[in-house]
Amino acid sequence: MTSIGTGYDLSASTYSPDGRIFQVEYANKAVENSGTAIGLRVKDGIVLAVEKIVHSKLLVPDANRRIQSVDRHIGLATAGFLADGRHLANRARDDSSNYRDTYRQPPPLKEVISRLSMYVQAYTLYSSVRPFGVSTIVGGVDVNGPQLYIIEPSGISYGYHGAAIGKGRQLAKTEIEKLKLSELSTREAVTEAARIIYLVHDDAKEKEFELEMTWIGDETNGLHVPVPKDLLADAEQKAKAALENFD
Repeated sequence: MTSIGTGYDLSASTYSPDGRIFQVEYANKAVENSGTAIGLRVKDGIVLAVEKIVHSKLLVPDANRRIQSVDRHIGLATAGFLADGRHLANRARDDSSNYRDTYRQPPPLKEVISRLSMYVQAYTLYSSVRPFGVSTIVGGVDVNGPQLYIIEPSGISYGYHGAAIGKGRQLAKTEIEKLKLSELSTREAVTEAARIIYLVHDDAKEKEFELEMTWIGDETNGLHVPVPKDLLADAEQKAKAALENFD
């Protein structure tokens, strides 16, 4: 901590003299220490993928999921504190359910993003709370087609064609920028997402990880569901082969 920040990081409601909120920056550091998560918006849907670090051999495979469903057509992936991510997912489900009860139709993704980002931002305003230690990728397919957003710990949200958060985000962004996303199908995007996750994990190869992946689009009739195991296994095999060629 630099001398200029001394005393200004005790509350999320206090600005430093140079206009920074240190607790929000600390929350971003928590995200950077987490496994990588990416989202790809392609011509016929959305693909979400997460590098889930296995901290213990005693953990049950496929447990402790980091990708969750918000609505039938909306998925959410997080990087950072897992408990904070689950809380935001529950909040997004409540907002989505309230919209359905009020308007009797599925909620547009932009409406869910607006409500959730305002909720996250509220936790940067009061000294009695702390900012959420997660960045969130939210993707879905609604009447406006496939859409993908990131919500940061500050509460700001951006729309993306391809998004990456977590420890390997810089390398993942570089790889995503090489893709012609508007020309890819969701099946092709599954293979590319697996390749990118395996590539960014290579920097921490001493740690085991699970690849968790879901998709939404024409292949799933607009529903957010896990990628089928045979397709996921094929994508992982191709990713490992690509990584060997890369080396």
